[in-house]
Amino acid sequence: VQAKDDEVVIFAWVVYESRRSRDAVMAKVMADERLKMDWSKMPFDGKRMIFGGFQPFIEL
Repeated sequence: VQAKDDEVVIFAWVVYESRRSRDAVMAKVMADERLKMDWSKMPFDGKRMIFGGFQPFIEL
């Protein structure tokens, strides 16, 4: 992310019951009017965010 000395890197993750559940949740989140904002006014550079999807290889 090329963080500078005065920046903080935040690592977070969300665990969903299944891919189907994740897709349903994300559809609701993206439809939420509160998220329809001017992204240029955000206090961070969204282009430096990293998103990923992972295939589980261990089930507990």
